[in-house]
Amino acid sequence: MTIRVMIVADQAIIRMGLTTLIDSSDEFEVVGEAGDGAEALPQVTAHRPDVVLMDLNMPRIDGVEATRRLSRLPEPPRVLVLGVFGTDDRVLEALRAGACGFLLKDLRPDELFAAMHTVVLGGRVIAPEVLTSLVRKAADRTPIRLNGAREKLSLLSQGERRVLALVGAGMTNTQIARALELSGASVKTYVSRTLAKLGLDNRTQAAIIAYETGIAGPGAPPPAAGAGTPEP
Repeated sequence: MTIRVMIVADQAIIRMGLTTLIDSSDEFEVVGEAGDGAEALPQVTAHRPDVVLMDLNMPRIDGVEATRRLSRLPEPPRVLVLGVFGTDDRVLEALRAGACGFLLKDLRPDELFAAMHTVVLGGRVIAPEVLTSLVRKAADRTPIRLNGAREKLSLLSQGERRVLALVGAGMTNTQIARALELSGASVKTYVSRTLAKLGLDNRTQAAIIAYETGIAGPGAPPPAAGAGTPEP
């Protein structure tokens, strides 16, 4: 099945370059373009793309606010934000707004194609350099912020914490099911309950909590198999 892509960027040359690249692959098809966030919502509604490549910095409505608005649609597309290194705070804003990943603009074509495949399957993608920087900053978090995140974790069962850790590692439901020896339906239930208990809107926000509390990321212990069947 062809993956439908829309490009949102204020520079015409960037849109043209991405369109030429993406249309060169039989697996992807560019179905629409928008010059800024203000144009993105009606274009997404009209063309219903699977993936939106969203520039971070744009006039009028930027990539963060545009992503937030798209995430409120009944069937939102998967949003991959494109930016430059050194914008960690803006990256976190985009992820919290509902983006499925953040890629640097100097990425290779094969990295872009792999990232779009990953998010369509329900995964997350963050450029390694950016992820390393975010984890380093998370290590310098304030005690108040950390205590708040830990209080949220206390609401979760052991099985939900294990699933949250793997969500933080960027795994899809299928991958989590395989790792924990669970059915896909059980994993879906775990993820839904975890988001509800933590008061979150999406998996990306859950992944941020997982990193902030140390249950995902460098040095985190691998979750054991057999999370169990969610209680009714």
